[in-house]
Amino acid sequence: MKNFILVFILLFSVQTFFSHNKNDVSHSDELKPRVIILTDISTWETDDSESLVRLFTHADLLEIEAIIYTTGYSLEETRDDFFELIQERIDAYEKDLPNLMKRSNQSGFVDNENQQKIGYWPSAEYLRERSMFGSEKRGIGEIGENNASEGSNKIIELANEDDNRPLWVLLWGGGNTLAQAIWQVQQEGTPEELKTFLHKIPTYAITDQDRSYKEGTPFDTSSQQWIRREFREDLMYLWDECAWKFQNATGKDNWDEYAEHIQGHGNLGELYPKYKFGVEGDTPSFLHVLPNGLNNPLAPGHIGWGGYFEWGLGTDESTYAYINHEGEAKDICEKYEDYFYPATFNNFIARMDWAKKGEGNRNPIIILNEDEGLEPIRIEGKEGESIKLDASESYDLENNELSFKWFMLPEASTYKKDIAISNTTGSKITINIPSDLGDKSIHIICEVTDHGSPKLTSYRRIIINPK
Repeated sequence: MKNFILVFILLFSVQTFFSHNKNDVSHSDELKPRVIILTDISTWETDDSESLVRLFTHADLLEIEAIIYTTGYSLEETRDDFFELIQERIDAYEKDLPNLMKRSNQSGFVDNENQQKIGYWPSAEYLRERSMFGSEKRGIGEIGENNASEGSNKIIELANEDDNRPLWVLLWGGGNTLAQAIWQVQQEGTPEELKTFLHKIPTYAITDQDRSYKEGTPFDTSSQQWIRREFREDLMYLWDECAWKFQNATGKDNWDEYAEHIQGHGNLGELYPKYKFGVEGDTPSFLHVLPNGLNNPLAPGHIGWGGYFEWGLGTDESTYAYINHEGEAKDICEKYEDYFYPATFNNFIARMDWAKKGEGNRNPIIILNEDEGLEPIRIEGKEGESIKLDASESYDLENNELSFKWFMLPEASTYKKDIAISNTTGSKITINIPSDLGDKSIHIICEVTDHGSPKLTSYRRIIINPK
């Protein structure tokens, strides 16, 4: 498992949000992370509709390869009228696109919208062509030769493309369409082809929704349990039971802010419904993958906007995955979800401003030790040595004043003791490598926040390893 993760970390590399020209932020030369959305969108649970709005306002940062409509907790079978909820939001995105594109100084669309660069807003037609039905019925009992769908075939097709980027599968609803795709590859391909396929599709699951929400429903009715049990050695599977609950509850507690800053802002805002049970419970799945310089999505213990995970036994008490439902993993996840929540929400507010007005605030650009990008800065140092980190060349696209904050992430570090950082709110710092570092690593975060409206934050991770 560890070797599998390291291979993926080497494959997944994102350099920078924007181009190096301060006057041109059209897009970078780096490709976006690839994502597939499996959603059980409906009228009786509005959080998928809310999360879809936020996803579309971040469409310049994610290559949305497919939006697959499927079943979920309270949706045993798919319905044509609920699929239309996806189309309505794509229509609204199309109306807001001229304003959103101003954020990146984008004037049109490329002829081939495959392999999109960071900063590029896809056309609405691209999204329509990639919206489809998945499995029409819920549960492990439906998986098999009569359950192939446009969605399961699309997952296989996308994974087989000549593209080294991970193809993240984000389960907003049930995972039966993913399970069907795995079953098809298992039946039609060789063991090596199946392994290659599984290695390509890391998965972030918002709980296990391939079964009824009713209390006492056994996990063995879920195809997701089958996935976790049979393929745990080859499929990276993040089973979130923390970040989505935090987002649901915190959004509900702060609903007045959503009503003020999100609802009614642009055409997308007009389709942002009020919560019924919670707010945007599916959003952490793509916040985990966003290229913001904070975390590597393929390192579940890095800590990022989408939570924190440790390898362990899941809530079904039967299968293993990267989990956060209890113990220290849950505590760490909740701690940082609470810390990052204002930044993630302000990011959403600013993007809704662009949708509505075609103008607004943008995230600051961090230049750390003369390096502009998103990959971690990796430094090798000797015990007792001093390391200087300089972010003073960082800048803001709206020329707002910048504030700096540097802090250690002990939960992501293998060295657990406190590290003395000089001038934690300055643009330049010095770190003294501890004399007992040994073979351990230290993770430091450079956090830069502008003084615009709303205040927006960018990040860069520094990883210190022994020389």
